[in-house]
Formats: sequence, structure tokens, C-alpha cells
Amino acid sequence: MEYLERILLEDIKKWIDRKEILAVKGPRQSGKTTLLKMLKGWLIEEKRVKEKNIIYVTFEDRELLEKFDTNPKDFIKKFVENENEKYYFLIDEAHYSKELGQKLKLLYDTFENIKFIITGSSSMEIMSTTSKFLVGRVFSFELLPFNFYEFLNTKNKSLLKIYFEKNNLIKNLVLKEKDFEIPKNDIFLKDIQSYFNEFLKFGGYPEVVKVKSEDEKKIILKNIFNTYLERDIISFLQITDTIKFRKLVASLSSLIGNLISYETLSNTCGTYYKDIVKLLDILEQTYIIRFIRPFYKNLVTELRKNPKIYFLDCGLRNYSINNFNDLEIRSDAGKLVENFVMNEINFMFDEFLHNFWRTTAKAEVDFILSDVKGVIPIEVKFESLKREKIPKSLVSFIHNYSPKYAIVLTKDFWGEKKIKKTVVKFIPVVYF
Repeated sequence: MEYLERILLEDIKKWIDRKEILAVKGPRQSGKTTLLKMLKGWLIEEKRVKEKNIIYVTFEDRELLEKFDTNPKDFIKKFVENENEKYYFLIDEAHYSKELGQKLKLLYDTFENIKFIITGSSSMEIMSTTSKFLVGRVFSFELLPFNFYEFLNTKNKSLLKIYFEKNNLIKNLVLKEKDFEIPKNDIFLKDIQSYFNEFLKFGGYPEVVKVKSEDEKKIILKNIFNTYLERDIISFLQITDTIKFRKLVASLSSLIGNLISYETLSNTCGTYYKDIVKLLDILEQTYIIRFIRPFYKNLVTELRKNPKIYFLDCGLRNYSINNFNDLEIRSDAGKLVENFVMNEINFMFDEFLHNFWRTTAKAEVDFILSDVKGVIPIEVKFESLKREKIPKSLVSFIHNYSPKYAIVLTKDFWGEKKIKKTVVKFIPVVYF
């Protein structure tokens, strides 16, 4: 079987020879099971591991789960024929096991010849049940829906090379402060934009990416959301008021890129403030939404309270409001593109702090990346610019913080302008 490539697989390979447990977290149907199968194939083909020494189990199989929970040591021993050989246990949906961390600690300390790789659909559950028992014994990874690089890799490998080249210019600018010349002729921009439009409409869940017809994509997104409700929300977290939950998700979908008001959400969903806080936490921990907090240094003039909200997958967000229109005819196109940028920032620049900037006078910059070296503001302007026009709020931020570089992400415009010592790069958002 041919699998869609995932960047995370290469990261996991680097740690496969170490003793530590590898925990892969991520939303349901983001490809964790497939990742384990790809890892198994690599172990057999590249590492020359005997197939019988690679054991795959899923704890969605209640019979296997019950045996493991009753006596984890005997469960493992059943598969180990030779204690002098190395074994790999791939445990899918491990979070269904009660007291998982305690059991894994016992197994980790008991079996020197076994490498455990586990997956789980809820960051909240898999980490809370393992962290206190497995300090220093577990490395954690996240497998999310495809980012745009992975998506383009499945669609058009020749265009991927063009995208990769331009995307690297941005990475090197942010990570290494390496400047670059603005490209003169970008003849492939429109070709990449057509894929960008599809990605922002239907998102990056692997099963959605695989199918071609729009009707199939919509049905799969519906199934992903309903499965998430049935298995994670109702069965696993014991929350039965799905009408309230759906209403909250729909309300949040219309708020992407905006400050959230807990009071307004409480009124909209007809529930208490503390319930909203709890449900928002669940949505964040189960990989549906993410928050971004305000950046501030001036305690008097800069906002320090409510976060802004984004969805981890644009397709799931669009399903919740039943809007799969093209970007060109959407009233929310700018916010949808901003959501895309947030997700790409999280993937490419996870070592930076991510914030937005907003003053009490309501000057705002979409994203601020910061580390020990300084800050880089990023503003999203999904417009067809004809010249280097810098938004007033970005000018205000530059005057306040004097960053070395700033970025304006545009619809289709390349350019460069300097304000004092700050170089402002104008870059088509499809390359971000």
C-alpha cells in the first residue's frame, strides 16, 4: 500500500534506537495509525527488524485492552519469544488504558529489550496520565493534519520544488536573519494559488486530501467531526450535551482571528461561564482549536487579557459553518488566510513564542514571533497590492520595538520597504 508522506516520520526515526518511549499525540484521523504502519515498514525494510518482533496493537480493541489492563507484564510477555532480541511495541489509541503512565513505567523498567511507541487522540488524557510516571522516560510528538508543504507534496511534486525554494527564504529570514532579494518574475504563483484555495476550503486531514470530488470531501469531514463527538466527547470525556457543544464550535468558527468573549459565548450557547471555560479547554486539548495570547511589554497601553482563537484545520472549521466557497467569493477570506498562517507558524517556528499585538487604542498586528534575539511582526493582508503599503498598526509596532525584519503576507505581491532600520518584506501568503 502507498502511504502519503509525513514529515514527522523522519523525526521519529531519529529517536528509534533510544530506550525512551515515543508518544505521538494528535487529533482523530490525522494519520497516527498510518504513521505506525509506515514506521513498521521502515523498521522491516531499512532496519532489517524481523516482522514478528514488531507488534502492533490498538486499544480500540476492547478485548486486547482488557487483557493489557488486567496484567500488562503478562500481556507483553505473550509476544516476546526471545529476550535477547529487540522488540518494538506499537500501541495505537493507548489513552484508553486506565492508569496508562503507571503501567508504562512498569513495562519500561521491566523490559530492557523493548521499544514502546504509543499514540493517543487527546493531549489532555495521554499526557496527564503519563507525565508524572514517565519523567525522563518519554519523548512526545504531535501529528496534526497536513500542513501546506505535505498537502502540495501529494498533489504536485514539481510545484512543491518551487514552493520549497520560496518557503526556505522565509524560514532563513526568521530563523537565521538571512536577507534575500525579492524575486522578479513569479510565473508559478497562480498555479500554487489554485492548490492553496483547495487547501483552505477542505483542509489537511489525510482522508480528505486523498479523495478528489468535493462531495466526498464534505462527507469525510462530516464523519470526522461526528466520530470526534461520539468517541472523544461522549464516550471518553462523558459529555452528553452535544447540541451545546456543536453550537459552541459553530460560534467559534465565526470568530477565527478575533478576540473571544467568554460572556458572549456563554449567552450564545445558553450555559455558564465555567462550562464555557471547560469546553474550550477540551476543544484545545483534543486538537480542534488553538489560542494565541497578546504580546505586551507596556503594561499601560497594551492589551493583556483575552486570547484570539484559530482552528487547527480549516476544512473542519468550514464544515461547522457549512461554507466551502472559493476564497474569491468569501466574506471571511482574510480571516481564513490568517488561520492558515497561524497553523504554519505553529509548524515552522514552534521554538518561538507566538502572540498578537493590540493596544488599548486598537492598533493591532496579527502575529508577533519572539525569542531571545528579538521580535518579528507578521501582518496578513490578503489583498492584491500594487506597491509597498505598510499598515499603520505595523508602522506603530515598528516605531515601538524596532525589529530587524517585519513581514507583510499578501495575496500575490512581492516587495520590500524600509522604515528606519526595519526591513519590511512583502511576500505572497501561499509561500508561507
